Amino acid sequence: MREEVRNGLSLGGRRVVSAALILTVALFFLPALMVRGEPVYQREEMAELPGGESALPIDRAPSAAPAGEKDRGRTVRLLTKEGEVTELTMSEYIWGVVAAEMPASFEEEALKAQACAARTYTVIRQNSAASKHSEADICGDSTCCQAYIERSAAEARWGLNAGEYGGKIDRAVAGTDGLGVLYAGQPIQALFFSSAAGRTVDAAEVWGNSVAYLKSVDSPEGDEVPNYHSQVTLTGEEVKTLTLETYPGADLSGDPSAWFGEASRNEGGGVVSMPLGGITLTGGQLRALFSLRSACFTVTWDGERFTFDVTGYGHGVGMSQYGANAMAKDGSSFEDILTWYYTGAEVGALW
Repeated sequence: MREEVRNGLSLGGRRVVSAALILTVALFFLPALMVRGEPVYQREEMAELPGGESALPIDRAPSAAPAGEKDRGRTVRLLTKEGEVTELTMSEYIWGVVAAEMPASFEEEALKAQACAARTYTVIRQNSAASKHSEADICGDSTCCQAYIERSAAEARWGLNAGEYGGKIDRAVAGTDGLGVLYAGQPIQALFFSSAAGRTVDAAEVWGNSVAYLKSVDSPEGDEVPNYHSQVTLTGEEVKTLTLETYPGADLSGDPSAWFGEASRNEGGGVVSMPLGGITLTGGQLRALFSLRSACFTVTWDGERFTFDVTGYGHGVGMSQYGANAMAKDGSSFEDILTWYYTGAEVGALW
């Protein structure tokens, strides 16, 4: 009995010593398993940096400035839809524009192209002597300036995809830090729209002014675009009322089948001009008049109603967002996309 107790004490003593040694080793190496209080498994999740580069161990990390520093060093005074002026860093603002203007499910190179276009447009607004908003640089209304959404609102809209989508836009903004679209060394009017009907539109067709970098180019999107083909139907009386409210000189007294004349079209099939009631309107004017998604349309009369068959969405000038995504899926970089849609332009530093 005494021998058993002695053996038991000896075994217990060894266990205590072993436990003490293990605890000492654990305490010694514990700091190596932590980075700023975050366990190793979390550090592995964050090992991918913007641009796809792998993170270096903390003791071998380069001393270069972090991605996004140029944008974080500049501010934007934003007039919100609620009528308030708020000041944001450029990176915060561009994140909100990309989230509002382009589907976050798009390819990252397309999102980068959107970030560059939005950043360039913002600089143009900030440098404009005839600002649209005396108290702010730009507003969050897409019909006036650029759409903008706060991060919390965007993430709520994305639901379970919030982490993935937010991260994609983070990388798109940081990966284009301070970059914009330049022509002859100066920032351009980096216009963009949703989807084209095979080709973009020359600015001269829409606004009457020729712009060297806003020319018509092929655009590769198609039926993968939601509502790529759409219809608007209006009665003869509705067409007459809408037309005469805006163009009282139009003569819509005869047979409705003769109200619309033969359209003049561009290479992409869009309406450049079309007679209506004896006056000639541009495709853009007709699009606005009848609330069509684009100026690429045909119109038919069946004896009771006019049917407008429409392809694409937007004014058609500059970068097509769905076209950019199609190019990115085919392997084009954001630089490739921007220099394709903005003829003769280049991607370079804005500051």
